[in-house]
Amino acid sequence: MAKKVAKKETAHKARRARPEGLAPLQVHLYDVDGKVVGTVDLPPVFATDVRTDLIRRAVVAFAANRRQPYGAAPRAGMRHSVRWSGKGHGVSRVPRIRGTMIGAQAPGTVGGRGAFPPEVNRIWTKKVNEKERRKARNAALAAIRDPHLVSSRGHRFSAKVSVPVVVKDELEEIESVSEAVAFLEAVGVHEDIARTKGGTHIRAGRGKIRGRRYRVPRGPLLVVKDVAKVRQGFGNLPGIDVLAPAALNAEVLAPGGQPGRLTIFSASALEALRGW
Repeated sequence: MAKKVAKKETAHKARRARPEGLAPLQVHLYDVDGKVVGTVDLPPVFATDVRTDLIRRAVVAFAANRRQPYGAAPRAGMRHSVRWSGKGHGVSRVPRIRGTMIGAQAPGTVGGRGAFPPEVNRIWTKKVNEKERRKARNAALAAIRDPHLVSSRGHRFSAKVSVPVVVKDELEEIESVSEAVAFLEAVGVHEDIARTKGGTHIRAGRGKIRGRRYRVPRGPLLVVKDVAKVRQGFGNLPGIDVLAPAALNAEVLAPGGQPGRLTIFSASALEALRGW
């Protein structure tokens, strides 16, 4: 049994090894048919150290700064006509609705006020220095070229694919869903779309009645120059995000603070990162 487990682990590592014949900062260049047409040198920003602590700090700040203030109403749980019978009657000292023995208004009673309810004046925001935020983004970019980190996030892709996936600018000409699916199958990442579709489920708790009914796992990230045009073909596929290079940050590159998101670049979008 132990030998079988060891063989599986070895096979998994072999599948996720960097393709042979490539330098550390070099990846394959694909066309829309999934064929290798050359190689591309990644920008120097991809050589940044992967600082998981900075990535998580920036992602938590992004989420915290989107929170809206909320709190209980000033009279919540106290809209009762209650009385206390006083000492010496053999009952606990709990306010009770007049004429009954039903407890009310106290924090330990049904429908009573909260002991320490949320307050509107609480500040949820978190501050991150500009240099820290930029280093977190660069660290998240460096993580997407490590196939071990990408696969550990749960992404599924062909063992022959070099990450990040860089495609010729013909990628930005895809406008239909059928063409988008054909491209993903040709390049070897369509299995990740199937994973996100199969993992979509109804959210637990009250979130499902507040506009967040379904939870969809994060799939591939597409980075292109013409976002509006590409989104027509890829926008309806589950889990896919389409962004411009200027919109990249630690949160979209490392959802949940876990680095290594499967990312697809168009050649011109990758060139836009040269000055970072």
